[in-house]
Amino acid sequence: MGKVFFFTGEAIRAMRRNVAPTTAAVVTTVLTAILIGVLVPIFQTTQSKSAEVRDQLELRVFLFDDATKAEINTLQSDIAAIPSVSEVSFLSKADALAEFRRDYGQENRDVLRELRGNPLPANFIVRPDDAAELDAIRAAIQPPNQSGKPTYISPIVQQVDNRQATANKIEEVTGALKLVLTVITALLIGASLLLIGNTIRLSIYTRRREIEVMRLVGATRWFIRWPFMIEGVVVGILGGAIAILVLWIGKVTVVDPLSESFALMQAQDSMSFIVLAACLFAAAIVVSALGSGLTLRRFLNV
Repeated sequence: MGKVFFFTGEAIRAMRRNVAPTTAAVVTTVLTAILIGVLVPIFQTTQSKSAEVRDQLELRVFLFDDATKAEINTLQSDIAAIPSVSEVSFLSKADALAEFRRDYGQENRDVLRELRGNPLPANFIVRPDDAAELDAIRAAIQPPNQSGKPTYISPIVQQVDNRQATANKIEEVTGALKLVLTVITALLIGASLLLIGNTIRLSIYTRRREIEVMRLVGATRWFIRWPFMIEGVVVGILGGAIAILVLWIGKVTVVDPLSESFALMQAQDSMSFIVLAACLFAAAIVVSALGSGLTLRRFLNV
């Protein structure tokens, strides 16, 4: 136990003697932790929101008004049997009008006033288990005949609303966004490790003569290494704590008030702030301690 206090005291004294390199290491740790702490929730929120939008994609199969109940039930069974179809819901003409009033009534009040009847057809809402399968489902509902022209699987089908263009756009945007965020995350983590390592190396370089003297008088490698590693732990604790404080202030003053108005600002909902803070705090300590220990190796070879 006495050695722990001795090494800790040596680390604190060294930090006091080398304020500038220690401050640089702390600032580097703070900036790195803040950037990662902002990027991780954004990455997770983007994935969850894109998945949510993709899950809302669907096909609409519009029916003729003279379709009988038996024909409707048969068609519903045929559509449900198509591979990759997860759900088939039927909307009657009255349900379709109620849906239109609910979704577009506020924007189309004048149109609703002019309605003298219900022009909307009954339809099926076809939801896939994967948005990428929308085109295959549409092709199954509208297969080609012998001449190659598309025909519907039932004579009561009036039209199939093809949402594949929207699905393709979402797939492209989502894929590109994931790739960009993944590359940015990898570059940020790599740059952060190099930056922290170089900052710690600079701190150790200013004390290289002290390390050489200790080696020449017979000090073991770990006797020299422990104060530096404890110093790295202290730097990680200070940097991680300051970064978490800054992130918490930003969350309370910016993210939380805006999250009520902007769904994409609800980044904290994708990962608990406590979990994120704990991970950042632990990572800052581990990276700083390992950086100190590993960087010190070249100066121990005297």
